[in-house]
Amino acid sequence: MTAATPVSPVPVAPAGLTRRAKAFVELAGIRVPRQGIELHREAWVEHSIPAAEIDRAEAFHDRWGGLALPPAPFYEGGPRILGADVPKGSAAEGWWFPAGDCRVSMAYGFMIGPGGEFGVYGSRWAPLHASTDGWVESLALADHARRWAKTITRVTGTAVDFLDLDGLEPVTEVVGLADTWWRGKDSLIAVYRGEAVCMDAPGCLEAHVYGGLDEWGLHGG
Repeated sequence: MTAATPVSPVPVAPAGLTRRAKAFVELAGIRVPRQGIELHREAWVEHSIPAAEIDRAEAFHDRWGGLALPPAPFYEGGPRILGADVPKGSAAEGWWFPAGDCRVSMAYGFMIGPGGEFGVYGSRWAPLHASTDGWVESLALADHARRWAKTITRVTGTAVDFLDLDGLEPVTEVVGLADTWWRGKDSLIAVYRGEAVCMDAPGCLEAHVYGGLDEWGLHGG
């Protein structure tokens, strides 16, 4: 058996993240030992998994594998430890691979989609962010907002559809798809639609409204 790659428990954030997300990864995250994807390549090829999909899983694993971050504010905390596993799919439908094990038993899993999207797959596919970087940016922003907000309001179910987002600025670094962040004059709003989409359950819609933020709370990091 190939030994796990030795790593320092103090992570170095991948290039390309905002200063806020970089600090979040390096101060709040840890790295754990991990096995590389390459040792599985031959077996996966024998199971008709395209080499390009194995390359994609390996690239994800090299960038994020073994990184454990604090729990997300939704999705039962998100993956326990980020890391790729065997791709699943077909040439007709596209290919997905796991992004990391769940923290608890759940009706869906965290996956990386055909276009590199980070999302959840239950009864259907729900891409949350256009990249894993976007997912990590959203975790860092939630951590930042919780620290600086004077009020935090949780909105659930169909009431989420009645939130007034007119005039608010989308937070672009999270590259949101099903999940989005919005910035107002003194507020940040996180809208979580992925669980409702992947489980076809509108009651699972949720939004968090962080109010009373000053300039640092809105843009800091």
